[in-house]
Amino acid sequence: MRALFDPYRSFFALPDVKAIVLFTVISRLPVAMMSFAMLMFLKQALGSFAQAGTVVGAYFIAMAITAPVQGRLIDRVGPLWPLRITGVVQPLALALLMISALKRPDFSDALLLAIVGGAFVTPITTLSRTLWRHRFDDGPDRRMAFAVDAVSIELNFTLGPALIALLLAVGSPTWAFGAAVACSALAVLAFLNSPGLKYWKHEPHAERHLLGPLTILPLWLVFICNFGLTFSFGVLEVSYAAAATQAGWPAVGGALLAINSVGSAIGGAVYGAMHLRMPLERQYGAAMALLALMVGAHMLAPDVWWMMPLSFLAGLLIAPALTAQTLMISRLGPQQYATEAFTWSSTFIVSGIGIGTAVAGWLIETTGLTSAFASAAALLAGAAALSLCMHSDRA
Repeated sequence: MRALFDPYRSFFALPDVKAIVLFTVISRLPVAMMSFAMLMFLKQALGSFAQAGTVVGAYFIAMAITAPVQGRLIDRVGPLWPLRITGVVQPLALALLMISALKRPDFSDALLLAIVGGAFVTPITTLSRTLWRHRFDDGPDRRMAFAVDAVSIELNFTLGPALIALLLAVGSPTWAFGAAVACSALAVLAFLNSPGLKYWKHEPHAERHLLGPLTILPLWLVFICNFGLTFSFGVLEVSYAAAATQAGWPAVGGALLAINSVGSAIGGAVYGAMHLRMPLERQYGAAMALLALMVGAHMLAPDVWWMMPLSFLAGLLIAPALTAQTLMISRLGPQQYATEAFTWSSTFIVSGIGIGTAVAGWLIETTGLTSAFASAAALLAGAAALSLCMHSDRA
C-alpha cells in the first residue's frame, strides 16, 4: 500500500496540483450527469428507449463533429472566449429542450435542440487534459497527472449517475434533467476560476496543416481504437438503464453506472502507481481485450442484480485503458496541435458513445439486452486486435 500511495503523495505536493484537480472534478460533474439524465427524461417524455437513445446519440455526435473546430480555435486564441460562448449556448439549448418536451413532446424538436446543445458543449474534459500536458513535460509526472485525471473522471461518473439515481428515486426524470442542465451552466464558472489556466500555452502563429493532427497515422490508430472502446460505454449506459427499468427498479441503472465508475477509479489509481515494462500500446490493447470479456459476460447475467459485480470488474479496466490512450496522444500530438489532438480524440470518443447509445437503444427495443452487450464486446475485441498494429519506441 505504501508503494501505491507514496507516488500520489509526492504528486499532490507539487504546486497547484490539488487545486487543479478539485476545480476539474467540480466543473466536469455535469458531463457525468447529462447523458443518463437526458436519456431517462426523454424516455418518459417520448415513451421510447429507441427514440430517447437516438436523441442522446445525436447530442454526442454533434459534440463529436464540433470538438475539433473548438480545439483548433482554442490552440489559436486560448480557452477563455470558447468557454464563455459555450457556457451560455449549451445550457440554454438544453433548457429549451426540457421545456419543449414538457409542453409538447416531439421527437424532431428534441433531436434539433439536442444537436444544438451537443454542438456547443463546453470542452472542459479536453481542456483539463491539455492543461496537464502544459503543466508537465513527458515523464513520470505527466503519467501520474493523466492517471489522476482518469480517476477524477471516474469520480465524476460515480457521483454524477448516483446523484441522478437519487433524483429519480425521490423526484422525477424532469428533476434529474433540470439539475444536470443547471450544473452545466455553473461548471463553466468553476473552470474559469481554476488556477490551472495560468499554465496554458498556445502558439497562435505556428504553422499548421489544414488537417491538423490527422496527418499523423499513429494517431489514427489510437482514435479508431478509442471509438471501439467508447462504443461499449454508450451500450453499457443504455443497457444498464433498460435492465433496471425492465426489473422495475429504474434507479438501479444509475447504481450500476456508479459501481462501474468506482471499479474504474480503483483500477486507474492502481495503474497510475505501477511501472509496467510492457509497451504502452500493449497495455492499451490488453485492457481492451479483458474489458471485452467482462462486457461479454453480462450476456450471462440472469438478472440486474448479477450485473453489479460484472459492472465493477469491467470498470477496473476502463481507467487504465483511458490513461494509456491519453498518454499516447500527448506523445504523438505536436505542441501546435496540443488541444486539437485531444479534441479529435474526443470526436472519436463521443462518436463511439453516441453511436453505442443509439445502437443499444434500437437493439434493446428489437432483439433484447443480450444483443446490445454482444455488440459492445465485439467492437472491443476488434479494437484490441487493431492495437496490435501500433508500434512503440518506448515503454
